[in-house]
Amino acid sequence: MVSITACSKKVLERLCRCLLLLALLPALVWAAEIEVSAPQIVAGDDGYVLSADFTFELNQRLEEAVTRGVVLYFVADFELSRPRWYWLDEKVLSRSQTYRLSYHALTRQYRLSTGALHQSFSSLSEAMRMLAHLRNWGVAERGDKAVRVGEPYLAALRLRLDVTQLPRPFQISALGNRDWSLASEWKTWPVTLPALPPVEAK
Repeated sequence: MVSITACSKKVLERLCRCLLLLALLPALVWAAEIEVSAPQIVAGDDGYVLSADFTFELNQRLEEAVTRGVVLYFVADFELSRPRWYWLDEKVLSRSQTYRLSYHALTRQYRLSTGALHQSFSSLSEAMRMLAHLRNWGVAERGDKAVRVGEPYLAALRLRLDVTQLPRPFQISALGNRDWSLASEWKTWPVTLPALPPVEAK
């Protein structure tokens, strides 16, 4: 009798774990709808620059929102940490860059902007292709004392839709709504910073 009860408890525990995994599976899939690939940091004339590719698509709800004039804000987050065996890794750099995706009804063009720079496209797919290719983002300036040539670091990059910058009514409807949840997991990779090219004498 005791053995049967113990066996039943084990079966019940396994069943509960399986049900919990099934319940979490949609959330796990939901949280990683953007894939980050081919990240690399290279030496530029003014410091270190980052390039990477993102693979993702806008769902129908987001496409409709953009077409109706709602600006979507995508944020690329970058971190550079120094590994420490005796404690938590030391974060030495943290950078963010915001991209604004919008549609202008008068010109019937989509616009992708970052800072004071912007590009216009005749279709949403063209704008998305540009957003999917991060190129030459300056993440560390020449002379930045936080980083050192030849030292090993751990780099991390992600891209996410920032719903906190949406108009208030859309922020409320986005809460708990998977249609408005679009983000990648942190993509991490080891990196050793190369020497920067010498400064040309003027």
